[in-house]
Amino acid sequence: MSKLPLFVAFHLLLLINVAVPSQVISETEQTILLTLKRELGDPPSLRSWKPSPSAPCDWTGISCSGGAVTKLLLSSKNITTTKNLPSTICNLKHLIMLDLFNNSIAGEFPTTLYACSNLRNLNLSQNCLAGVIPTDVDRLKTLTDLRLSANSFSGDIPAAIGNLRELQTLHLFQNNFNGTVAKEIGNLSNLEFLGLAYNLKLAPWKIPLEFRGLRNLRQMYMPQCNLIGEIPEYFGNIFTNLERLDLAMNNLSGSIPRSLFSLRKLNFLYLYSNRLSGVIPSASMQGLELIDVDFAKNNLTGFIPQEFGQLKNLNTLHLYENHLCGEIPRSLSLIPSLEYFRVFKNNLSGTLPPELGLHSKLRMFEVSDNQLSGGLPEHLCAGGALIGVIVFSNNFSGVLPEWIGNCPSLDTVQVYNNKFSGEVPLGLWTTSNLSSLILSNNSFSGPLPSKLFWNLTRLEIANNNFSGGISVGITAAKNLLFLDARNNMLSGEIPRKLTQLSGLSTLMLDGNQLSGALPSEIISWQSLNTLTLSRNKLSGQIPPAITALPRLTYLDLSQNGISGAIPPKFDRLKFVFLNLSSNQLSGKIPDEFNNLAFENSFLNNPHLCAYNPNVQLANCLTKTASAAPQSSNSSSKSLALILAATTVVLLAIASLVFYTLKTQWGKKHCGHNNKVATWRLTSFQRLDLTEINFLSSLTDNNLIGSGGFGKVYRIASNRPGEYVAVKKIWNCKDVDDKLEKEFQAEVEILGNIRHSNIVKLLCCYSSENSKLLVYEYMENQSLDKWLHAEKKTSPTGLSWPTRLNIAIGAAQGLCYMHHECSPPVIHRDVKSSNILLDSEFRAKIADFGLAKMLAKPGELHTMSTLAGSFGYIPPEYAYSTKINEKVDAYSFGVVLLELVTGRKPNLGGENAYSLVEWAWEHFTKGKNLTDAFDEDVKEQRYAEEMTNVFKLGLLCTSSLPSTRPSTKEILQVLRRCCHSGSTRRRVGNEFDIAPLLSDTRYVCSYKESNADPSW
Repeated sequence: MSKLPLFVAFHLLLLINVAVPSQVISETEQTILLTLKRELGDPPSLRSWKPSPSAPCDWTGISCSGGAVTKLLLSSKNITTTKNLPSTICNLKHLIMLDLFNNSIAGEFPTTLYACSNLRNLNLSQNCLAGVIPTDVDRLKTLTDLRLSANSFSGDIPAAIGNLRELQTLHLFQNNFNGTVAKEIGNLSNLEFLGLAYNLKLAPWKIPLEFRGLRNLRQMYMPQCNLIGEIPEYFGNIFTNLERLDLAMNNLSGSIPRSLFSLRKLNFLYLYSNRLSGVIPSASMQGLELIDVDFAKNNLTGFIPQEFGQLKNLNTLHLYENHLCGEIPRSLSLIPSLEYFRVFKNNLSGTLPPELGLHSKLRMFEVSDNQLSGGLPEHLCAGGALIGVIVFSNNFSGVLPEWIGNCPSLDTVQVYNNKFSGEVPLGLWTTSNLSSLILSNNSFSGPLPSKLFWNLTRLEIANNNFSGGISVGITAAKNLLFLDARNNMLSGEIPRKLTQLSGLSTLMLDGNQLSGALPSEIISWQSLNTLTLSRNKLSGQIPPAITALPRLTYLDLSQNGISGAIPPKFDRLKFVFLNLSSNQLSGKIPDEFNNLAFENSFLNNPHLCAYNPNVQLANCLTKTASAAPQSSNSSSKSLALILAATTVVLLAIASLVFYTLKTQWGKKHCGHNNKVATWRLTSFQRLDLTEINFLSSLTDNNLIGSGGFGKVYRIASNRPGEYVAVKKIWNCKDVDDKLEKEFQAEVEILGNIRHSNIVKLLCCYSSENSKLLVYEYMENQSLDKWLHAEKKTSPTGLSWPTRLNIAIGAAQGLCYMHHECSPPVIHRDVKSSNILLDSEFRAKIADFGLAKMLAKPGELHTMSTLAGSFGYIPPEYAYSTKINEKVDAYSFGVVLLELVTGRKPNLGGENAYSLVEWAWEHFTKGKNLTDAFDEDVKEQRYAEEMTNVFKLGLLCTSSLPSTRPSTKEILQVLRRCCHSGSTRRRVGNEFDIAPLLSDTRYVCSYKESNADPSW
C-alpha cells in the first residue's frame, strides 16, 4: 500500500515540475505580446494576435522553441512608430532574434533593446531611424547579426562596434553617415559579411591596416562609400575566404594588387567607377576559381591579360568602359563556364577569337564601341543560351553568319554602325524570342522579309541597301513600336495593312522611293508620335484622319508630290516639329501656324499662302486681290475709307490712353511728377486696346502676383468674362540695369516665339519711367498654387491625369524652346510658379525675365550671376558658369517630382532637405516608391504612370548634365506614360527608363544590377 502511492506521487510531482513552467511561459509571453501589440499601435497586420490556448506560438511572426518565444519575425508588417521601440520586447527572456525589416519605425537607435540579454540577431534595416549609433552599442554583446541599413543614421560609425566580438554580419549601408569609419571594425575576427555601401557622405577614408583582423570575411560590400587610396596588398594574403569583393564607385587609385589573384574562393569582384590604373598579371592566377570579375568603368590601360584564361570557373567577365587595347586573347574562349562576356567601350582591335561560345554556354556577348574587325565567330550560340549579340560601332564586315538566324534564345541583336553586307539570314527576321533588331548603318541588301515574328518591338534598318516593297507580312509583328527604314531603296506604296500596327509610336521611311498616297486608315495609329516620310515620291492628299492622331508631335512629309489643301482641324495637332515643304500643297496655312515659329515648315509650296507677311509664302490678301482685279471702284473706295477712319480712331484713343497713363503714373512714381514720359507701344497680337481700362484697374483688388520683377494685375476687358494680365515694372533711376535687361529679354523672346504651351505676350508699353507687359490671362493661375497652397484650390486638388497632362504641356513648351527656336532659348527659371494654367488646365511656360538666347543648339552660355530659384538650381551652378539647355531639364525634373509627390522643392526641416535629395535618397534606399506619392492622387490604377514619372524626375535631376535627357526625350517619355507603358522593361534587378526614349543611344539596356538579393 505504501510503495505504489509513493511511486505514483513521485511521477505526478515530476510531471508537474516539467509541464507547469511551459504553460506559465506561454501565458506570460502571451500577455507580454498583447501589451507590445498595443504599444505598437495595434497594426492591422497583427490582428491574428488574440488569446487562445495555443497562443502565442501560432501567431503571425512568432517562432517558439520549447514553448518559449525565441523569434519575433515582423518584417514588412506596416508597423509605424514615432518613438523608440517599447522596452516590453525585452520581457521576452528567451528572445534571440528580432526582425523589423521594412517598416516605418522612427526615432533614434533603440537603446531599450540593451535589456534583451540573449538577443543574437537584430534587423532594423529599411526603417526611418535617425541620429547617431550610440557609443555604447557594444552593450548588445551577444549579437552575431546586426543590420541597420537603409535608415538615416548620421555621424561616425563608432569604435564600440569593434567590441561586438561575436558579430558575423554587419550591415550599415545606405545611411547618412557623415563622419569617420572606425578602424576598430578590424577587431571583428568572426565577421563574415561587412556592408558599408552607399554612404556617400562619409569623410574620405582609406581601407585601414587594422582590417587585416577580418580573417573570416566572405563578403566585403563597400561601393560608393568615399574610399580613397589604393587597394591594400594584404587582401590576398588575409581574406583567403573572400567570395565577393565590391569596392565600386569610389575614388580608389593605383593598380589592382597581384595578391587578389590568389583569392581562390573569390566569386565576385566589382571595382568599376574608380581610378584604378591597371591589372598586373601574375603566374599565381593559375587555378583561380573566379566566377565573376568586373573591372568596369575604371581607367585601366593595356592589354587583357592572357592569364584570365586560366580562371576555369570564370562565369562573368566584365571589362567594359576602360582603356584596354589590343586583341581579345584566345584563352578567354577556352573558359568552360564563361556565360557573360562584356568588354564594350574600350579600344580593343583585331578579330574576335573564333572559339568564343564553343566551350561554354555563352549568354551575353557585348563588344560594342571598340575597333574590332573581321566577322562574328561561328559558335557564339553553340550552347543554345545566347540572349544578346551587341557589337555595334566597330569595324566588323562580311555577312552575318547563318547561326544567328537559328538561335532561338536571342532577345536582342544590335550590329549597327559596322561594315556588314549581303542579305540578312532569313531566320533572324522570325526568331521567336527576338524583341529588338538593329541593323542600321551597314551595307545590307536584298528585300525585306515576307513576315516578322509577333514578339518584335523594335526594328531599325536605316542607311542600308534594302530594296523592293514593304511586305504586308510585317504586320505580323503585332507588338512593333518602332520602325526605322530610312535611306534605303524601298519602293511601291505604303501598305494599308501597315495601319494595323496600332501600337506603333515611330515610323520613319525617309529617303526611299515610295509612291502613291498615304493610307486613309492612318487613324488606327493612335499611339503614333513620330512620322517621317520625306524624300520619297508620295502623291495624293494629306489624309484628314491625321488630325485625329492625339500623340502626333513630329511630322515630316517634305520633298514629295503631295497636293491639295492642308486638312481642316490640322492646327489642333501640337507639333514639336513640322515640315511640309517642297510639295504641291495649296490654299492657306492654318492660323495656328501663321507665325515665324513655323516659317520653314511650308517652304516651296507655290500654291500655299499666309496672312503673316513675315512668313516666306505668298500673302493671302495679295492673292485674293489679284484673283479679283475687276472689283468695283466703289468697293475699293469704301474699304479705303473704312481703313482710314479706323486708323484715325485708334490713334486718337491710343493717344488718350498714353496721355492718361503718362501724367497720372508719372506723378505717382519715381519722382517724375511733372515730366511727361514718351510711351512706345509694341504689339505682337491682335488686341483691342480700347477695351482695357488700365488706370482704374491697377489696384490691389486686382493684384494676382508680385515678386522681384514688380506686380501683376488681372484687368477686365469690355468683353464680358475676358481678361488680360498686366505686369508692371518701374524703371526708376535708383534701380540698376537688371530689371531693364530682364524686360528686354522677355520682350525679345516672347515677341518672337509662338507656341500653344508658351504664354502669349500681347503687347508692351515702354517709357523712360515705366514698363508694362500685357499677357493673355491664365484663369487657373500657377501650378504651385494648386500643389502647395495652404488650402487646396478645390476640394479634390489636381487629379493625376490632369497633372500628367500639365507635365506634357510644359514639356512641349520647353521642347519647342530648346529644339525648334533659332537660336534656341534657355529659360533658366523653370519652376511650378512659372507654369501657368488656363481654364482647361492646359500648361503654359511663363516669366522669361531670366531667359537667354543661345547662339547655337547645345552651346554653353556664360552666366555672370547665379540665376534661378532655390530648390530648382542644378548643381553645376556651384562649379561652372557655363550652362546649356540641361539646366532647364534639371529644373523641370524638380517640377515632375512635385507633381508626383505633392511636396515643395525645399522641404525644410533640420537638414534643409531639397526635394531632389529626398527623392534620390528614397529611391537609392530601395524604399517602396508608392510611399512617396501624393496621397491626394495615389491610386493603384495610376501607380505605373506615377512610378515612371518619378523615375523620369530622378533622371532629369542627375548631377551630371550630360546624363540628363533632353526635353525632346523627356516629352517622348511623358507621352508614353499616358498609355499602357508596354515599352517598359525590367533589366536585372533595376528598372531602366532609358529604353522609353526613341534615340538608339538608349537601346542597349542590358545592364546588370549590382544589387545582390542576399543583402
